[in-house]
Amino acid sequence: MKKLLFLLFILNATFLVAQKQEKDSLDFNLEDYILIKPGDTLNIDLQGFTLLPKQKFNSKDDIRYYLWFRRKVFKAYPLAQIASKRLDSLNSRLGKIKSRRQQKRYTKLVQKYVEGEFTEQIKKMTTTEGRVLIKLIHRQTGKTAFDNIKNLRSGWKAFWYNTTANVFKLSLKEEYHPESVNEDYLIEDILERAFRDDQLIFQPTKLNFNFSKIIEEKKAEINVEKYKIMFSKIRKKQKNKKKK
Repeated sequence: MKKLLFLLFILNATFLVAQKQEKDSLDFNLEDYILIKPGDTLNIDLQGFTLLPKQKFNSKDDIRYYLWFRRKVFKAYPLAQIASKRLDSLNSRLGKIKSRRQQKRYTKLVQKYVEGEFTEQIKKMTTTEGRVLIKLIHRQTGKTAFDNIKNLRSGWKAFWYNTTANVFKLSLKEEYHPESVNEDYLIEDILERAFRDDQLIFQPTKLNFNFSKIIEEKKAEINVEKYKIMFSKIRKKQKNKKKK
């Protein structure tokens, strides 16, 4: 019963966010961003004790897509952060309650509280935000949604939850790998810069990776081609609807 809270949160995140299409604007102020052309030197931005190279964009258009995606991360991260805190707090408190009956009662109370705290926010999330949230849950807790459900229920239950999520193009098995997955690298880049600039509250990851080494290997290059393709498909569908 210790992870009932986590299950509730993940199920809400999976089944509610996936039903909303992306309807975001790419209009941003680009004055604070520098376009680094091929052959330019890579500048080091030194603030406090954090060393992060300035991102390398291929065009101003790429900056817009990056800022669009940053907005998604900024929306999802606080929820993943709070969920991680609630889960740690719940597990810590349950460890001090000897009675199994009292554990169940306490878990139900926390469940109702968290449901009221998160449900409305999650309903307003888009598919991209839902996917980012599931990835960040893995970052903050060290376990995928699928594994947490499997531990709580059974492998069969986890299979069906994951199958349902796949209908909405989301997977409860999503993991967080900034060293090998471009989208995860973008998420971590956004988070690290936000932590540095005090735009988001820092919470350490429970995964083992060295982002300083990762960003050095990638030369701080920003690849947003995936989102360009996504928006292109959305615009095409919108045009076809207007023609009909």
